[in-house]
Amino acid sequence: MAVSDRLYRASLLLVPPLYRALSSLLFASCRIERHGQERYQQFLASGQPFIACFWHYSLAFVLPEIVGRDWVAMVSASRDAEYVSRILNGMGLATVRGSRGKGGLAALKAMMAAIGEQGRKAAIVADGSQGPALKAQAGVILLASKTGVPILPFAAAADRYWAFRSWDRTVLPKPFARVALYFGQPFVVPPGVGSSELEAYRRDLEGRMLALYGEAWGRFAASGHEVGG
Repeated sequence: MAVSDRLYRASLLLVPPLYRALSSLLFASCRIERHGQERYQQFLASGQPFIACFWHYSLAFVLPEIVGRDWVAMVSASRDAEYVSRILNGMGLATVRGSRGKGGLAALKAMMAAIGEQGRKAAIVADGSQGPALKAQAGVILLASKTGVPILPFAAAADRYWAFRSWDRTVLPKPFARVALYFGQPFVVPPGVGSSELEAYRRDLEGRMLALYGEAWGRFAASGHEVGG
């Protein structure tokens, strides 16, 4: 086995639990306010499946909100995404591997089974694993239409944060930051949506999520997040 492979395997054992521990400490130090939380709580109290949908940049903010064993999340099939998958598994979430460019259809079918047959709640990154950032992909619309469950948009912002130089400018709040979480209005996609309607629903969801994104960052007098913010 090559040295690089051994290091990769070792890092898979070390990085996920280290991230979970540090993330727990970090968010415990933050002052978190939740807007529209009653919508989220109503879904949780009902026991019925739904789709939590959020932009990729906000993954670290959303994870503490969806810890539990009755969730399923779609994670990229890439080698690097194995870290994310193991972090989620360690937090009690089931994962399905696949993305638009690799194994997407099989992953979508597995998500449908997890929702429809197992009654799991689903966590979906709206702009996927590769972007473009803040542009909703059609997969979440197909999933909602095929399963008949509503989409609940999430957005997050912080007054002080690090923004990584990734395609989506992933955000991590700084210690003791103020954090705003926004839960949007449920978005329902009718069953049997065809290709001619798919783009209209995709644009509608994207517009709603961008508006929620603007609300979240507007809480701190910002129009959005920037690298080095």
